[in-house]
Amino acid sequence: MSVTRSAKFARLEARISPDLKRRLEYAASLRGSTLTDFVVQSAQEAATRTIRENETLVLSERARAAFAELLINPPAPNQKAMAAAKFYKEQMRRTRRRSA
Repeated sequence: MSVTRSAKFARLEARISPDLKRRLEYAASLRGSTLTDFVVQSAQEAATRTIRENETLVLSERARAAFAELLINPPAPNQKAMAAAKFYKEQMRRTRRRSA
């Protein structure tokens, strides 16, 4: 007989030094939380911060101005860009003919 369980939680284990464990327990007690709650909340905060830092593009004022200028006044396409556009249009025409 097999037992089916719904996975509401996943388990995470970590080996840490006794000194670090004491430090984490002390920090948790200062917040009035359990060690587990403290570690989970701290890990969530660190994950959120890390994701935000790595998914957000930060530009200097000079780079931001240059980017905006290029969006507002883009340069004329060069030969490579024109060739790429022509190639793309040809590929799309061929794809449409095959699917029709």
